[in-house]
Amino acid sequence: MLLAVFFLAAAQTVYGQQIETPQQTNAKIQQLATLARGRPVDTPIGAGDLLHIDVFDVPELTREVRVSESGDIGYPLVPGKIPAAGLTPFQLQAKLEQLLIENGLVSHPQVSIFVKEQVSQPVSLVGAVGHPMVYQIIRPTTLLELLAQAGGIADDAGNVVMITRHTNPGMVPVAAKDNADVSIDQTSPDSETITIRLRDLLESGNAAFDIPVYGGDVISVPRAGIVYVTGAGIAQPGGYVVQSRGEQVTVLKAVALAHGLTWFAKADAAVILRSDPVTGKKDTIPVHIKKIENRKADDVPMNSNDILYVPDSAGKKALARGTEVAIGVTTGLLIYRGI
Repeated sequence: MLLAVFFLAAAQTVYGQQIETPQQTNAKIQQLATLARGRPVDTPIGAGDLLHIDVFDVPELTREVRVSESGDIGYPLVPGKIPAAGLTPFQLQAKLEQLLIENGLVSHPQVSIFVKEQVSQPVSLVGAVGHPMVYQIIRPTTLLELLAQAGGIADDAGNVVMITRHTNPGMVPVAAKDNADVSIDQTSPDSETITIRLRDLLESGNAAFDIPVYGGDVISVPRAGIVYVTGAGIAQPGGYVVQSRGEQVTVLKAVALAHGLTWFAKADAAVILRSDPVTGKKDTIPVHIKKIENRKADDVPMNSNDILYVPDSAGKKALARGTEVAIGVTTGLLIYRGI
């Protein structure tokens, strides 16, 4: 029972540092997103949006119109097309009131416009998130807010968030080029990829990482690779993600996630089996777990598809079996004697 408690504690803590659970990480995302939420403002109208236009006291001019692919709308008795894309509803109201006056249709028009159906500002969230989705931007929105909308990150999330964005100024606002805290790569002449480490986003407290998102963005949380922990010296062999919610998995963390070492573990005879990307052969890397635990050696980062093998000690097993037999005999005698 005591060993079970110890292994459970080891799975949660490495050298006194708490390993966050997915629930704790996603609760933090929700909290930070609430703090980042900005004031509601009008979002520019875009192609495909459905507008409801109401002219006070002139019901025959009240109607719904959809913005064309070219970004304009048609309106009865107003000649030509009316540019709408890029304007806020308030700006389009003022423009339409002016046109109604200029064309002698209404002397003192009071126009109200609201976006009944918005399809022009989609942001896609894919990868290792709680609920992959397409979200319509209806107000200034940040990365954390969208991650919260998607239910946070999944258990097997890697350690970065990637935002792919169009860079044509006529389509979508370009990423903040002056933001030195994020990595921006020009992936094509008209798009860029912004890479942000999850740890920076959630732990740094620097608002520069919580960047604004815009219609047309694709937010991806790549899934982490898997490391394998096996051998008779491991309490719970299995596969574990190579990054744990932004934290690189090391040998000690992998052992902790596997519920620790068994009583028979030969900790300083452990090895990492790693495939050479050039030759394809397995390299064997000795690992001295006890020395790492005693801070006499550095902890070893693990790569995707690494296998950590921890053997057992035959001598310890024999000693344990002898102890179990002795305890069983003694217990039997006590029961026989009625003690």
